[in-house]
Amino acid sequence: MIGDLLAALVGSAWARAALRSAVTAFAILLFLLTLRRSGERAGRLAEQLETMEKTHDAQRRMLEAAARRPRNRDELVDRLRDGRF
Repeated sequence: MIGDLLAALVGSAWARAALRSAVTAFAILLFLLTLRRSGERAGRLAEQLETMEKTHDAQRRMLEAAARRPRNRDELVDRLRDGRF
């Protein structure tokens, strides 16, 4: 009985058109969900990149400051006397 109803639905033209429309709508929905997921992932990666750039910039500035520091007390005293510190 159920098989007969199912065969009649699948056999009719309007049922095939409805099924085709449903499959198309489902494919579009999947595409949009995948696109959203990709956008979220890209946003997270961009945020990670920005954080890494800030971290690297801070580390670079620390290294540059360490390279310019006085090597010993005498050099520190000389800088303080010259006003270059």
